[in-house]
Amino acid sequence: MNEKEVELLLRETKAILEGHFLLTSGLHSPLYVEKFNVLQHPEYTEQLCKEFAEYFKDKGIETVIGPATGGIILSQVTARLMGVRSIFTEREKGVMTFRRGFSIRPGEKVLIVEDVVTTGGSVKEVVDVVNKMGGDIVGIGLFVDRSGGKADFGVPKEKVHPLLHLTVPTYQAEECPLCKQGIPITERGSHHLK
Repeated sequence: MNEKEVELLLRETKAILEGHFLLTSGLHSPLYVEKFNVLQHPEYTEQLCKEFAEYFKDKGIETVIGPATGGIILSQVTARLMGVRSIFTEREKGVMTFRRGFSIRPGEKVLIVEDVVTTGGSVKEVVDVVNKMGGDIVGIGLFVDRSGGKADFGVPKEKVHPLLHLTVPTYQAEECPLCKQGIPITERGSHHLK
């Protein structure tokens, strides 16, 4: 799939939403990617993950890792297609970590996959967890990079492969033109749930 086909799939499944949104990063945006609108369809998820599997097939990957929540789905499907192990990270007391007995050995070749990146914070946290354990990050696969290429994961840019690049404006709350226009804000995702 090329980027236009990925974007068309997202629009057809209503995964790309327009309005006034509060992002997990705390920033405001006129566009939100509701990845679960596409990931709820196993056939589409498999099509997208085939792109990761194909792109990284010759890298000797032993384990695919995704951060909870959407990254778990992408990790599981990508790993199945590659014939390797899938594990995930999650937060414990606000810190990204391996739980449930998951670990990697020093030198283990790892592919990190994530759904939507705005600032890259969650992926950077996974990178830090893998680095602490001595893993070898051979690639990072992104479903959507909406950072405009600005997200920095602490790995060389050539190791990062987004299926779709979106350059979408984001605003601090005090500078948000949507707030100034009085457009109601919508919180999406699970970050605001208690």
